[in-house]
Amino acid sequence: MTIDDADVAAVNAQLGRVPRSIHEIGHRCPCGNPDVVTTEPRLDNGTPFPTTYYLTCPRAAGMIGTLEATGVMKEMSARLAEDEQLAAAYRAAHEAYLAAREAIRIEKGQDVPEIEGISAGGMPDRVKCLHVLAGQSLAQGRGVNPLGDEVLDLLGDWWAKGPCV
Repeated sequence: MTIDDADVAAVNAQLGRVPRSIHEIGHRCPCGNPDVVTTEPRLDNGTPFPTTYYLTCPRAAGMIGTLEATGVMKEMSARLAEDEQLAAAYRAAHEAYLAAREAIRIEKGQDVPEIEGISAGGMPDRVKCLHVLAGQSLAQGRGVNPLGDEVLDLLGDWWAKGPCV
């Protein structure tokens, strides 16, 4: 899949570095810029990379970092241990993440046994990175990852001030 040069330039500006092994734009912000890239399971330099949905918007990423500092991840992890329905939905999100990465792996003809069965963000048993959960909810759509959806709800309209770059 061809990635538009303008998208690569936007992601480069967002990250402050050249993006690595973009498979496709996972989601676009309402401003039009990419805010999630879908990354190949094995980077061009050979490194296994389990983070399929990589949040690139610095505004959203900064706001999520602030959320992480408030203890939201600990609270979400505690809820996973107590709420069987939530835990089942979160496990399904883990499986959806793995299935998407597997489809890319097959399409690219990559062999990546180092990350087999490993999703990201602490799934399926705990919460350790809200950025990944939000990225999955943006890329795969609401309803796939309940905790990612909660993160997006907590962020509100991060794009309302206009493009981040």
